[in-house]
Amino acid sequence: MCGITGFLGTSSSGSAVVADRMASALYHRGPDDSGVWVDEPAGVALAHRRLSILDLSPAGHQPMVSPSGRYVIVFNGEIYNHLELREALPEGKWRGHSDTETLLAAFECWGVEASLKKSVGMFAIALWDRESRTLTLGRDRLGEKPLYYGWQNGVLLFGSELKALRAHPAFQGVINRDALTLFLRHNYVPVPYSIYRGINKLPPGTFLQLNASAALASSSGIHPVSYWSAREVAEIGQANLFPGSDNEACEALEAVLGQSIRGQMLADVPLGAFLSGGIDSSTVVALMQAQSKRPVKTYTIGFNEAGYNEAEHAHAVARHLGTEHTELYVKPAEAQAVIPLLPGLYDEPFADSSQIPTYLVSRLAREHVTVSLSGDGGDELFGGYNRYFWAQNIWRRLGWLPQSLRAAVAGVLTTLPPTTWNSVFRKFERMLPANLRYANPGDKLHKLAEILAVRNPEEIYWGLVSHWKQPTQIVKDGTEPPTVLTDASQWANVPDLTHRMMFLDTVSYLPDDILTKVDRAAMGVSLETRVPLLDHRVLEFAWTLPLTMKLRDGQSKWLLRQVLYRHVPQEMIERPKMGFGIPLDVWLRGPLRNWAEELLNASSLETSGYFRASLIREKWDEHLSGRRNWSYYLWDVLMFEAWRRQWH
Repeated sequence: MCGITGFLGTSSSGSAVVADRMASALYHRGPDDSGVWVDEPAGVALAHRRLSILDLSPAGHQPMVSPSGRYVIVFNGEIYNHLELREALPEGKWRGHSDTETLLAAFECWGVEASLKKSVGMFAIALWDRESRTLTLGRDRLGEKPLYYGWQNGVLLFGSELKALRAHPAFQGVINRDALTLFLRHNYVPVPYSIYRGINKLPPGTFLQLNASAALASSSGIHPVSYWSAREVAEIGQANLFPGSDNEACEALEAVLGQSIRGQMLADVPLGAFLSGGIDSSTVVALMQAQSKRPVKTYTIGFNEAGYNEAEHAHAVARHLGTEHTELYVKPAEAQAVIPLLPGLYDEPFADSSQIPTYLVSRLAREHVTVSLSGDGGDELFGGYNRYFWAQNIWRRLGWLPQSLRAAVAGVLTTLPPTTWNSVFRKFERMLPANLRYANPGDKLHKLAEILAVRNPEEIYWGLVSHWKQPTQIVKDGTEPPTVLTDASQWANVPDLTHRMMFLDTVSYLPDDILTKVDRAAMGVSLETRVPLLDHRVLEFAWTLPLTMKLRDGQSKWLLRQVLYRHVPQEMIERPKMGFGIPLDVWLRGPLRNWAEELLNASSLETSGYFRASLIREKWDEHLSGRRNWSYYLWDVLMFEAWRRQWH
């Protein structure tokens, strides 16, 4: 795990100094080593910061030049099957045992596209071909590792984070108001956009190739090429369903998960895992422990606030599996102390408030290990989000009603604030069926109210994944550009609404929110994270499963649970889905109120020129009164304003 950066299109005797400055901005991603390679006549520079994981010797130093001298690479990530790739490559004299060297040899032998298809792992790469004077940028299939690129003043800049691009003198840094509207809707800026004009994110599963002359010209006509398609995987999988029994499917899933976890436990440094006590992380840790001769090191954090604490569940699972468990109960002041760090950590506006506990658990783990496995991805692959039940059920039960009547129902639901609804549900919780026992049900009822007056079930999903429903009304001079969520031609042709939602989450929410959150939080403390559920072989198997093996009898992630129950008692896991959050609504009315008030000051918002302050102040006043919980909407604005003040 490292940081990569560089540029193409300028020839200067100071190129090495500029490239080194760009790499220094990524020090946190790789504090162990650094390197710069420059070809001044070609106008190209590659720079690298290294977090040593495999082959800690100088043989793993980057930028790395191939034995023939033709290729130069900077690489961020891990290739888990690199030893198998070595066996398939022609015999040669290896300098070390790093996966970077393996990948470089593969490119020389098989070419870029074939090598990427053979590789199992997470990665962002920049490869310079000295013979054809061609630069290749590539990103892993699911988007675990970030890669920004774009033309600024005639120079192609690229890097793992925007802060590296900012260090180049050609960087312009003009905020993209259209991307800002997307940010308010989703709490992140989705692929392919970034918060800056002219800077894009390379989509997952693609690579981009351009030569020096093209880089000096313009970006027109240069598009990423797909080497792996989540859409094709979903369509092929659902057209060729797993033919076996429930038990055979359970055996097959455990086998492919075990294969993934074995590969991801390979490291030359201490390794552990995040453990929340939920289904996904518990499954990963259980299979890790089954393959380990020593107790796996596991980490969790807890909160004392009711409804937000999973630490006690994680402790029970750790005790049952026999892991070496470390937990930290976080006081509100400790969590709030992270907030000033967020604009620097996330580098562009990002407003998933679970970024705070994610950073804290990463910092805790980094005190003991350099690599940590996580359970991310289980919700998207096996049907874990409540919205997969909600959208189908809401439309089946209420879709036949006129829109006006559904709007009236929404009005009734919002007459009581979320805290009152929470009290009502707690009072009658024992009388409710298990599938209606939610953590913080009041928030969910208010979210339901927001999406009742829709025209079709797809709009229910759109509403459930949206924060500000009309962001162009909030952002001055902003229009909302298209994304995969608004372009039905990019959707997978799968037979049911639930699988369509799972596909859309896999290509949007997963890379742009979940994986971004984990990457920046962990790399902010120089911790490598690995996500075994997102091994593409696991995902490809998951798409062959019928929906009844994912959602059954009102229960999510049914098949994944069956694998887990082989290692952990069922009663230890069964409980309402909680998520990994903080009591944001309470904090904004309490200890964070003064901080938020200063950022949401009407005069300040108007002066900055990006927002229509009156609409934001309306939400803020309602939130402070307790009539509504607008914490997620407000957090979007707060995170943008905090980011803007730090970087602009």
